[in-house]
Amino acid sequence: MVGKINSGDFCTVNPISENDDLQAGDIVLCKVNGSQYLHLIKAVQGERYQIGNNRGHINGWITRNTIYGKCVKVEK
Repeated sequence: MVGKINSGDFCTVNPISENDDLQAGDIVLCKVNGSQYLHLIKAVQGERYQIGNNRGHINGWITRNTIYGKCVKVEK
């Protein structure tokens, strides 16, 4: 399976606001254990978001206050 974003790709990330609708399939910039990563939203449960990668690995659940932005463009 090929990743949606590969190492070295240029990613444009826009900040999110309270009104932005985040859905499964969105790529978001989030804070996990003190570091910032781009992750794929796998599921939404109320105010919680399950994040993982494109290869099926699930990293866990985060809240909206640890999501900083949404990837809107990827350039190879």
